[in-house]
Amino acid sequence: MSPQQKPKILVVDDQPINIKLLQRKLERQGMEVLVAYNGRECLNIVEQVIPDLILLDVMMPEMDGIETCQHLKANPETETIPVVFITARASKEGKLEGLDAGAVDYITKPIDLDETLARVRTQLRLQEMFRENLKLQERLGDVRKSAAVGAITQGIAHNLNNLLGVVVGYLDLIKNGYDSPDMVKRSVGLMDHAIIRMVNIIRQLGSIASHERFELVPTSIHGIIEDSVERFKKEYEFTGPIEIEIDIDETETVAANAETFEILLGKLLANAWESYDKKTPDDARSIQVKARIDDTDGIEVVTITVTDQGEGLDPQIKDTIFEPFVTTRTSVGRGMGLTIARHTLRNLGGEVRVVDNPKGGVTATMIHPL
Repeated sequence: MSPQQKPKILVVDDQPINIKLLQRKLERQGMEVLVAYNGRECLNIVEQVIPDLILLDVMMPEMDGIETCQHLKANPETETIPVVFITARASKEGKLEGLDAGAVDYITKPIDLDETLARVRTQLRLQEMFRENLKLQERLGDVRKSAAVGAITQGIAHNLNNLLGVVVGYLDLIKNGYDSPDMVKRSVGLMDHAIIRMVNIIRQLGSIASHERFELVPTSIHGIIEDSVERFKKEYEFTGPIEIEIDIDETETVAANAETFEILLGKLLANAWESYDKKTPDDARSIQVKARIDDTDGIEVVTITVTDQGEGLDPQIKDTIFEPFVTTRTSVGRGMGLTIARHTLRNLGGEVRVVDNPKGGVTATMIHPL
């Protein structure tokens, strides 16, 4: 409601004299007054015009104020309109009945016009604050979206530039040392590694943009977890032990996409591996994987936890760990693992959580619908 726009007040009462008194008082204060003489007329009016406030008499024939208010609150289009009851019933029970129906305030008969005006102004101010709050939330949402887009764009540019720098650097080495087969072979291998990382970034962005859904098939829980661990070990050349504890019957299956599942669990394993100091050898990097079946709001899920004894969550990124390219590592091409994992699992109806352990390290929890 702009400052130039008159507030609209709907007065509903079966007594014309009450309407006349209220109408005169409110109009003198620069308010636009709509009138209705019963509950049915009130509901018909709000279908055409949404008032800023309704003054509603409780005792009316056919449809009383309580029933009228209940109809207003049951309709999403009118449920936020503040309703102030006008009543001769000053009892506690009567007021509670009205508040239960959705009223925001009470005015008792005989009507005190000055008191009524003060209560109307109070409710109008509250409504204006409510509207401003909604606008601020909308603007905050836009700012957050812009910030997220900016972070993703900046992260993509930074990572791709670093990776392209790797490729260009090794191309120069090949040009200047083409007569050294070993150097050429090593340079080509490192270039290939950088290009694969660039391709993975593009794929991850495509996954976020398309809200991709995957074909799900019944898959052995034991088998898919063990395959995920083996895949991680191969991709990261991890030689240390990973303790696996699956508290699930070996015949139990999960409806999953094996490729996606392995990638998601692999991202959590990679984060556990990277949580240790770089100088820590693989055999000293303790990683524990546990799996069980839980019931979440009546839905059976597979809960998998990946626990490490690493350095824990950096306080600087604790609240932003799921945002794209947030990382404490300097390795190029990283930074979207947890973002992709949570995005994909939420599309499947699951979730990813990461918390510090009381005795050190981190536990990442992957929840996948059974």
